[in-house]
Amino acid sequence: MTTHADAGLDRAPGSIVSARGRDWVVLPKKAGGLVVARPLDGDLEFVTALFPHEIQDASFPDPALAQDEIGDFSAAGLLRTALRVSAPAGPGPFRSLAALAVQPRQYQLVPLMMALKMPVTRLLIGDDVGVGKTVEAALIAKELLDEGAARGLTVLCSPALADQWQRELSEKFGIEAETVLPSTAARLQKGVDTADESIFDRYPVTIVSTDFIKQPERLQRFIDRCPDLLIVDEVHSSVGVGVGHQQRYKVLQELAADPNRHLILVSATPHSGDAGAFDKLTALLDPRLAPVKDGGLPRESREYTNLLAEHFVQRRRADIMRFHGQETPFPGDRKLRPAPYLLDQRYAQLITDILGYAREDVRGSDGSLRRRMSWWALLTLLRCVLSSPAAAVATLSTRAGVAAATTVQEADAIGRVAVLEITGEETSEGIDVVPGTLLPVEAPQEDSARSETEPLDPTLAAFAQRAQALADQGTEHDAKLRTLITEVTTSLADGYDPIVFCQFIPTARYVADRLAEELKQSIHVACVTGELPPEERRARIEALGALPGRHVLVATDCLSEGVNLQQHFGAVIHYDLSWNPTRHEQREGRVDRFGQRRKNVRAVTLFDQGTGIDGVVLDVLIRKYHDIARRTGVRVAIPDGGESVLKALSESLILRGQSSAEQLALDLGDDLELGAARDRTHQEWESAAARQAKTFTKHAQAGLRPDDVQAELDALKQDLGEPSDIVTFAREALGALGSAIRADSASAGFTAGTQALPLGLRHTLGVFDAADQELAAGADTVRIKRGGGRAKTLADPVLVFRPDLPVGPGEQALVRTDPAVRAIARYVLDSALDPTVREQDRPGRRLGVIRTTAVDTRTILFLARFRFRLTLPDRSQPAPRGTGGGRRPETLERVAEDARLLAWQPAEEEDGDPDGGMWLTDARAAQLLAARPDGNVLQGLRRSQVAWALEALNHLKPDLRQHGRSFAEQLRDAHMRVREASGQRNRERGAAVVRRIDVSSTGNPDILGVYVYLPVQPGGGAR
Repeated sequence: MTTHADAGLDRAPGSIVSARGRDWVVLPKKAGGLVVARPLDGDLEFVTALFPHEIQDASFPDPALAQDEIGDFSAAGLLRTALRVSAPAGPGPFRSLAALAVQPRQYQLVPLMMALKMPVTRLLIGDDVGVGKTVEAALIAKELLDEGAARGLTVLCSPALADQWQRELSEKFGIEAETVLPSTAARLQKGVDTADESIFDRYPVTIVSTDFIKQPERLQRFIDRCPDLLIVDEVHSSVGVGVGHQQRYKVLQELAADPNRHLILVSATPHSGDAGAFDKLTALLDPRLAPVKDGGLPRESREYTNLLAEHFVQRRRADIMRFHGQETPFPGDRKLRPAPYLLDQRYAQLITDILGYAREDVRGSDGSLRRRMSWWALLTLLRCVLSSPAAAVATLSTRAGVAAATTVQEADAIGRVAVLEITGEETSEGIDVVPGTLLPVEAPQEDSARSETEPLDPTLAAFAQRAQALADQGTEHDAKLRTLITEVTTSLADGYDPIVFCQFIPTARYVADRLAEELKQSIHVACVTGELPPEERRARIEALGALPGRHVLVATDCLSEGVNLQQHFGAVIHYDLSWNPTRHEQREGRVDRFGQRRKNVRAVTLFDQGTGIDGVVLDVLIRKYHDIARRTGVRVAIPDGGESVLKALSESLILRGQSSAEQLALDLGDDLELGAARDRTHQEWESAAARQAKTFTKHAQAGLRPDDVQAELDALKQDLGEPSDIVTFAREALGALGSAIRADSASAGFTAGTQALPLGLRHTLGVFDAADQELAAGADTVRIKRGGGRAKTLADPVLVFRPDLPVGPGEQALVRTDPAVRAIARYVLDSALDPTVREQDRPGRRLGVIRTTAVDTRTILFLARFRFRLTLPDRSQPAPRGTGGGRRPETLERVAEDARLLAWQPAEEEDGDPDGGMWLTDARAAQLLAARPDGNVLQGLRRSQVAWALEALNHLKPDLRQHGRSFAEQLRDAHMRVREASGQRNRERGAAVVRRIDVSSTGNPDILGVYVYLPVQPGGGAR
């Protein structure tokens, strides 16, 4: 680097300076007389403030024939990709994409495009289950935070989803968030400095669980201090009729009332046929989308339709499996199969006796409250004994939840949750705890004190003893357990590692213990229930997946949401039939989602043929759910949670069933009340599905024209390159460094040995110094550690590259933000710029000559790095009061880089006069990267052609600077284009935003590489 002493303090953003033995790029930030800069290599972790007296001007050196050995045809492509991968942020309108540790699918960029067109982002993302709504919402958050449009972020979600959100934001988006839960609040509060400061002031990015803000004092503090960017996950849970629903919706109303707050709502079921609930959601985005009775637009008007399209995107998998030329490998149709079984005689007799006892007890109870308590307690006992003998034992030793009720209404509310699985609250924590059966001996009056001791009814005590005997004998008298073992064995034999879902904790333990006894030692079984905190659940799953061999996970519904399990498992077995079809969908959705490597996933449902109970639930609810999904393409929650059907089923079991203790099989087909409830539910369900299918069709393409989407995707390809570029880059770079590359036909990836790689690159890839020290000391074998992976010996020091996310422990994804890919790119770039590195350790070369049929005349390809100064609107500043909303006309400045290929041909080939000639199109320049050699070039001719190209470079530098200015204009147009708001009101506000955008080229471009392309001529000469 050439330096010049300079005492001046004014350094233009984007200029290069030298200090502390390295080169820096000046940033727009101010630091009290200091110069803020980042390293020239783009590493944002080392942004620092420099003293003016230690700074010298610097310039980036051009390639020199004396220093840079002439490389082969692949050198330009390697360096270009290395520059793109190393860039900390792109200059285009989607600046944050360069810094992500995830490769978004093209369809996932549509919500981001919609968000940037809004002066204030207000968006409802309603894409299908497993599409990646978390990624879509986080993409918007990352962009808003990086560009300064938002200064803080809160994600509001259920407790079960908090850990998942924290990991996603950290690992994929580089956003470090604190989880604000009842269990973490005290620790976080200790970090607050003053009484006036809150957790939300101290920690700018938080994930807040809905149970944390249930307390009034916490709720108001959250409303007062909520950041200017809010994501609400599973937002449909805020628009029900329960008390919890109403409280959450009121909170969202208050937060949405701030016109400057960015609001992103996320739900896979925003419109489950309930128009009123959907209207309440959309009213949070824009008051004109509120119900008509509350002043909203008429639903039949074009204005309403267009406005909704600006704020709402909803797509099925079928809409996006092939999106603008990109295939997304979602699993195909689920392979659903029932697995019937008949209870063994001893088990069936126990259920028969319990059912007879239940009928007599309920019919003989005095008083409405006592009768309802008995009703729910005995239904609880029946559900537990149908789950497993272990669950039966547990419920018969636990006080019934309904025993706390003082009114019939309270008893019904408690029973609906415990027995019918109907709830609108976040109950994933504790949902797998066995509900008790024991009631006080005396029926309490509604205002009377209760007995503290409840001696066990002799009949119930006998039931408990019989259930314990069945549990002790395991498979001997448990046909359900034997059926499961057969299904698990079959699944494993077919190559599907299964998850077995149970309803209760004792059942899960019982099943896991028996499976561990029955299966081969090479098959690993683990059990995860709500007894474990979320972080320990995840750790146990990861530990299971890391074990060699096959895996079986037994879990309760604590894992039915918030944890993605598609990496290790391909099948779901429902050991316990849920009475809520949505629960089955949640379970199966853990494996049936993007990232599942299998073409199909399996779902097996065990059900009892003897009692008839499972058959009714399976036919009336579960199969109907899947039938509607298959015919309409949408998955719709059952109206009223199926309560009318389940209530009729319960009454048929107990009130209208046979009193005889000998009667087990239930003849429910002729039950008129049950049939009527089924028909009403199915009719409402079909209507709701039809309405939601229409909603999907309307909003599959959101509010964007397909041509606009394609134009922006094409621009992104220019900025970031194609995924295939990364595959080629990694293979060629590692291969050039001596790595043994072996294709992996199963995954379209490859493995690469590390033993021959340069020492510095090995260390960066996680091959630690200790290994090399042991090797130097003469050790025969050396243990090698890798971040996230298990240690390996030098007999097998390989990196495993997969074509896409997700990857297994210790594996690397061939995406531009993968740590291994970034390490390789940084090495290729640094070694190309360092002439002291050995020739064989420099895969990227700054000079090259190739003879090829790809050109008809001599052509020079320049690889140039341009720096741009971006002036963007600061949308994080609230408008002064009384100005009618909007944002202050303040701006933010950013510095960004972009690597470009430019191809030039001289006009007169006889002398190659640089004053003449023509610049080729960008598309033509890109094509030259794919050129392959079609002839040899002698060493003397190579050097003379490079010398000619370097001389031409000196004359063409004014042209290159003009290219920088032209690129800046293109970038400014792109920033303006994506922010051009739609809708009259937004256009008025958006016009002020667009006027404050500017992009300018700063300094001289860095010439990274100069490559000469010679045509193939008879006799081998260059014309």
